[in-house]
Amino acid sequence: MNNQNCHHEKQKHVHELTGSTAIVRECNDCHNHRFCTVSGEAIKAGNSHIHEVKFHTDFSDGHFHEFCGMTSPAIEVGNGKHVHFLKAFTEEMDGHKHQFQVATLIDSPTDFKYCE
Repeated sequence: MNNQNCHHEKQKHVHELTGSTAIVRECNDCHNHRFCTVSGEAIKAGNSHIHEVKFHTDFSDGHFHEFCGMTSPAIEVGNGKHVHFLKAFTEEMDGHKHQFQVATLIDSPTDFKYCE
């Protein structure tokens, strides 16, 4: 395998996210898609930060969809941890698009501040 185009920069603050799109019923075949990705690095936004999210869905019903957008600012969940929310639509493909909503996973979930 050729890794010449791979970048090996250290990640500082990203979030995983995984989910499914809503089922589309306007087309001939009712279906949905799944996605799984890692956000971009944190981008300062006021007193918080956001993340860029890009993904391709799985290939279902003979096509896939793309998405490129931004998360919400950080939502505190306790113990110094946070998640981000995203509610949007995929790009249109095969005559339709899908809505989805997802919360990111917690960055470094086992790295609690109260652990020694």
